Amino acid sequence: MADEKAPSYEQAREELTEVVRRLETGGLTLEQSIELWERGEKLASVCEEWLQGARVKLAAAMARRSDPGSGHDDAPF
Repeated sequence: MADEKAPSYEQAREELTEVVRRLETGGLTLEQSIELWERGEKLASVCEEWLQGARVKLAAAMARRSDPGSGHDDAPF
């Protein structure tokens, strides 16, 4: 995946769901199953990276909001 653009969280999650469905359906050769499993691992890693990034952004936003010296008030606008 290094040469291709990383998928969005939604794209990775959707493809991962399809990979799991295909693995659960069965009827694949061992080689096909291993390839799908490896692709699923990569997609799960992409999803985890997106989620970790979201956690960091959320934590930073929460910290700014709770910091009385930040100059931000609780008003949404």
